[in-house]
Amino acid sequence: MYRLRFAALAILVAAMCTVPGASQPPAAKKKEPPRLVPVAETKLLMEGLAHPNFLGIERILKSDEADAESWAFARGQAILIAESANLLMMRPPKNAGQDAWMQHATRLRDQSTDLARSIAKKDLNASRAGLITLGNQCNSCHQTFRVPMKVSAFAPMDVSPMPRNP
Repeated sequence: MYRLRFAALAILVAAMCTVPGASQPPAAKKKEPPRLVPVAETKLLMEGLAHPNFLGIERILKSDEADAESWAFARGQAILIAESANLLMMRPPKNAGQDAWMQHATRLRDQSTDLARSIAKKDLNASRAGLITLGNQCNSCHQTFRVPMKVSAFAPMDVSPMPRNP
């Protein structure tokens, strides 16, 4: 009798294992990767990341006697501008202009990366030219999207007095 019960149980278990979905744990849900979600406003990215790094590179490249540490720091600043462009790609305008936005952001990333390469080579003339080109790219985007901000590398500072409110 014991053998008969054991044989019946073995047959039952074998049958359950061969039937698809029978007594098998449910398939684990495929975990979706985290979504990229913009957090900062575009203006904050520009005022907090892109423009300060642009000015930092300009300050270093104005000097004819930059040391190795300054060159390395300027390269890092150019790379941060390139990464800012990647962040900009996550937040295209909701209405029209998405294609133009992506083109400008891609150019910003590419020109910042090129600038970082020139800086890595410690090529002062190419780096200065690259920063001017980068500023022109910023202005091109600002014109397209009507941002009242002009970025100029190595331009003399405007020292006219601030107008007073009457």
